[in-house]
Amino acid sequence: MSSALMGSAVHAEARNWQEVLDTARGQEVYFHAWGGEPGINAYISWAAEKVSAQYGVSVIQVKVSDTGNVVSQIIGEKAAGRETGGSVDLVWINGENFAALKRAGLLAPPGWATSLPNWANVDVENKPTVALDFTVPTEGQEAPWGMAQLVFIHDSARVETPPKTLAELASCAARNPGRISYPQPPNFLGSTFLKQVLISLIKEPSKLQQPVNEATFDEDVAPLFAYLDALHPNLWRKGAVFPQDSAQMRQLLADGELDLAFSFNPGDASSAIASGSLPETVRTYTFDGGTLGNTHFVAIPFNSSAKEGAMVFADFLMSAEAQAHKQDPSVWGDPTVLNVAALPAPQKALFDALDLGPATLSPDDLGQVLPEPHPSWVSQLEKAWLQRYSDS
Repeated sequence: MSSALMGSAVHAEARNWQEVLDTARGQEVYFHAWGGEPGINAYISWAAEKVSAQYGVSVIQVKVSDTGNVVSQIIGEKAAGRETGGSVDLVWINGENFAALKRAGLLAPPGWATSLPNWANVDVENKPTVALDFTVPTEGQEAPWGMAQLVFIHDSARVETPPKTLAELASCAARNPGRISYPQPPNFLGSTFLKQVLISLIKEPSKLQQPVNEATFDEDVAPLFAYLDALHPNLWRKGAVFPQDSAQMRQLLADGELDLAFSFNPGDASSAIASGSLPETVRTYTFDGGTLGNTHFVAIPFNSSAKEGAMVFADFLMSAEAQAHKQDPSVWGDPTVLNVAALPAPQKALFDALDLGPATLSPDDLGQVLPEPHPSWVSQLEKAWLQRYSDS
């Protein structure tokens, strides 16, 4: 297929959905997605099987540990003149990685995501981050497939009253040295913790919705690092070592080494209870004043070898069937991007039948969702953290 035809495939006005389905049949879609959670990998395999059976599209998950490496791979192919036949057909992405590819013009043209049939059910009004990724308008260049909000996890049998503010967290760590920690940046959950602290402590929060000002960066982040400097001596292993990721934090909580873990998936604790990896007394909560939240997406690179197949898979990921299955704590527990209340009765029933588990907060109990900072803050924060605290 020519580049012109491939480009036209991503515009609803140019091609109808049946033509996309017909062209997609027989295609192989190499889906580059974080592979750090067995449950998520199993969900992707389930979705791939469904799409293969229904549409004749083969989806192969390429498990990655850092999406930034995928971005570098796409940039490298562009530099090498590989305008078609790219090695990445679809990528799980958001935040600074999406911003980098969009800025460089390395994504499929705008509008393909909003042309998908299941986009009509996405809750744009009540979940604005489905169209605004870390302050960057998506313009239909990525399709939302899950929601995220930072939640804190504790075992109610051991800790009846967990800390609900940064001040309480610091006091808790001081009273109980070695019982609190966070993943080491640039792990995304560790970086999320840095952003949560910064949002709460920065003197001018509005600055976070704009690109980093190099001239004032040190001053802007001074409250964050003052807080961490005081916190670190009271952390697990005195802040000399940090958990690698959310999975290790959960394990340390289960083993009784930590009193607190956290996750960017509000259903994560219930999912862990269902799998037997956390005790039934585990519960989740959010900080007073709210916690950071966003949407995660899939995007099609400019030189994808299977744009139509990628569109079909992205559309299925937004279907009520796939979204309800994903939100089941025994599967993944990842919140839906859909407006469930507006779905037709049979589709709404899929969500109504879900038991979200004992540790999953209701939307009201989740509280305020704090917006992500501009993507430029992430790399700067991670660099500053590593310079300050890493021995490497």
